[in-house]
Amino acid sequence: MAQKTLQQKLAILADAAKYDASCASSGGEKRNSRDGKGLGSSGGSGICHAYAPDGRCISLLKILMTNFCIYDCVYCVNRVSSHVQRARFTVDEVVQLTVEFYRRNYIEGLFLSSGIIRSPDDTMADMVRIAQTLRERENFRGYIHLKTIPDAAPELIEAAGKWADRLSINVELPTEQALTTLAPEKSAQTIRRAMADVRSRREASQDVSLRGKRPTRFAPAGQSTQMIVGADSATDGQILGTASQLYGSYKLGRVYYSAFSPIPDSSRLLPLIRPPLMREHRLYQADWMMRFYGFSHDEIAPKSGMLDLAIDPKLAWALANRQHFPVDVNTAPKEMLLRVPGFGPRSVQRMLTARKHRTLRYEDLVPLGCVLRSARPFISLPGWSPRGMVDDVNLRARFAPPPEQLSLF
Repeated sequence: MAQKTLQQKLAILADAAKYDASCASSGGEKRNSRDGKGLGSSGGSGICHAYAPDGRCISLLKILMTNFCIYDCVYCVNRVSSHVQRARFTVDEVVQLTVEFYRRNYIEGLFLSSGIIRSPDDTMADMVRIAQTLRERENFRGYIHLKTIPDAAPELIEAAGKWADRLSINVELPTEQALTTLAPEKSAQTIRRAMADVRSRREASQDVSLRGKRPTRFAPAGQSTQMIVGADSATDGQILGTASQLYGSYKLGRVYYSAFSPIPDSSRLLPLIRPPLMREHRLYQADWMMRFYGFSHDEIAPKSGMLDLAIDPKLAWALANRQHFPVDVNTAPKEMLLRVPGFGPRSVQRMLTARKHRTLRYEDLVPLGCVLRSARPFISLPGWSPRGMVDDVNLRARFAPPPEQLSLF
């Protein structure tokens, strides 16, 4: 077999990494090379990213160290039984690519994941060596995100957190039953234990001693996780319930939802019955509602358990709970204003500030950042009254896209 060139490996392993959901570097330590002693920078408030149409970040060098894998997870295109072209980077090759891409201003950091080769410890050790080499030998001060392996030894996870800005451990699937069925070599208990270990190490790294000495840094940008959506029968309600539990238990920065893409020879997987990318999009919107709008997971998903794909989940909630509307913009509490479609956290905060000085009128809302097309039926204030709009049986049709005739050809 002919040896693959670095460019050939890059083509294979960059494509193989597209199923890993990456995240921005917000929360990382502020480091820069303005003193001329290093390479790259990592702004504490985040770095500039470009995004693919499905919302994934593409400003990092996002690659797998290898797509060889000893596991046979049914949903994974890189599983051991899959007939895909394989490749593997050496430690120095990943370091070289990262440095060269950074110098050409193609990227602002590294997102590194990997299949499992030989053993979890061997794989994790190579990934740690990559991060350590970048930091120590190349003096790289840019952003590094490592997808860590739950089965790896605790000392390797500790070392990964020393060199990387962010760690992530994939929870894989929404339920333990699905993980047992589709990835029998993985353990939900092991994954949760590893996530708890990362949380405890992060908390310990933030404690200051009585003498004011800080302990060794550990993943200052936090940890995240990824959940595959659509590979099993879990409802959106179950998915959001799992996400809510993960946020509470492990103080995650983010749960990433990855729409399942069918793999031809995965006969044990459920057939697709919902558009995967739209379902992923709606779950991200619902997740945002939990994190920034004060919704609980069981409020968001309807009794059917599945989010409405035609309209966003905040609007769907408002339509299903019309008894709370319309709200008076000048007297409603913050919690209720945040539940109005078309109102976001920033616009609500601006309203609350402005309300201290004067009565808000309808024409004030657009300058405050409100989306009136969505908000009109659900609010009242001087200059606007929705009258009977909120009770209109055809209100949903005002927001849902019109039906279209599908073609058979």
